[in-house]
Amino acid sequence: MSEFKPRILVFSTDNVSDPGIDLAGRNKMHYPARVLVVTVPCSSGIKPRWIFHALQNGFDGVFIAADGSDCSYVPDCTARTAATVAAAQGLLKEKSLEPARVKMAAVCSVCAESFQKHMISFSEALRKMASAAKGN
Repeated sequence: MSEFKPRILVFSTDNVSDPGIDLAGRNKMHYPARVLVVTVPCSSGIKPRWIFHALQNGFDGVFIAADGSDCSYVPDCTARTAATVAAAQGLLKEKSLEPARVKMAAVCSVCAESFQKHMISFSEALRKMASAAKGN
């Protein structure tokens, strides 16, 4: 039987985190192959229902590559994005799902190594959650 390999949906932003994620690809930095990146203009625009929808439809985790203080759209982007994550995690708790399946971290335009590390550690955490859920 093969080892469980989590599917991760990443919400990334076109001006801030996308360049860092692209840099990881250009530098051939290895991270789990089952990572799918979706680009949005600003991380504060992500809706909790999008996160829940992704988890209901085959993704094991959702990672928000937040704009942080680099956001050019709203000055309180970090707070808004954190509120979205908290709301999504609350929704997961209501549905008896593990809130840790949603993670947020700032990823800047040169943060290729940081992105790689986040994907590796998040994938490992999701793998452990799945293993614990199966009682292994």
